[in-house]
Amino acid sequence: MNELHSSDFYKVPNITFDIKKLRAELDRVLKKKKFNTLGITNFAAIPINRVPGDADSIKGHNVRGEYWTFPDETGKEVKRDKSIDESKYTEIVPEFKNTYFEEVYNLLKKKFKLGRVRILLKEPRSTLSWHRDPEPRLHIPIITNPGCKMVIEDVAKHMPADGSVIITNNTKYHNFFNGGEQARIHLVACVLENPFDNKSQN
Repeated sequence: MNELHSSDFYKVPNITFDIKKLRAELDRVLKKKKFNTLGITNFAAIPINRVPGDADSIKGHNVRGEYWTFPDETGKEVKRDKSIDESKYTEIVPEFKNTYFEEVYNLLKKKFKLGRVRILLKEPRSTLSWHRDPEPRLHIPIITNPGCKMVIEDVAKHMPADGSVIITNNTKYHNFFNGGEQARIHLVACVLENPFDNKSQN
């Protein structure tokens, strides 16, 4: 099994969550809510937090957010979507109140400065674009398979669904692919204080 610690993958020590509880809670959520497809093929999200009192903050482009990519053979970097003030996302979405997801969210908020927190779906046999984001991402894999890999620059890693918390350096060019025949579902949060800034100066 490949070790998750590397310069752009950070497995947070001394913090794990109950994967059985997360999966049971996910089943309950999916009976009431549908994934928002965001206009991206094979990719979808369910927001867990929002701007206080603002239902529009979890709709449309606000679910997706800003990123940069190289879309074609010209090799020119292009910005996609709109900038989001991640620091405003401080309120749990009402449907998640009094759930295990709220418990997880509250504990993570005590340890990390977070922006948007979403449940992200990656369909089987699919991939994201080669892109970079404004900030790192915190992952808690809930459902995965051995064919799921995150690639940051030239390094590919599988993140197991064992309750671990992993922060990935999404400020570098990266991709996620699901090469399996089962959907991949992670809880993913935007991390507003970049832990990789300190590491890169060593």
